[in-house]
Amino acid sequence: MKEYMFFIRKSNNSEQTLSSEKHQAFLKGCETYIGKLKAEGRLVSAQPIIWEGKIISGNDMNWEEDSITQNGEVLGGYYHILANDMAEAISIAKQNPEFEYNEGTRIEVRPLKMKEAQTGFVYPAK
Repeated sequence: MKEYMFFIRKSNNSEQTLSSEKHQAFLKGCETYIGKLKAEGRLVSAQPIIWEGKIISGNDMNWEEDSITQNGEVLGGYYHILANDMAEAISIAKQNPEFEYNEGTRIEVRPLKMKEAQTGFVYPAK
């Protein structure tokens, strides 16, 4: 199987925008989704990301720090999964409860590069 990352992109923090009942249902939905991925042997890791931090850019001559919410969308979490191909990874991503509970959520599905073709360097797995 190949490795893929799902980057959860959100414009709203569900903890702040959902009622407490809906937020609890959302969290249970995430737990069920993660449990299913684990049971199928597809989950490598998953974490929500706290809604604070900075985006840095530049170099030693001119560093800039910007808010993580500068473009109105925040990376809210990630899933590192195993799938046979991109189509299967997308199918798995579509089952994520983010879509049911958090309007405007987008999931970026990206394959992981495991090895450099030119140098043969293998990226560490852990």
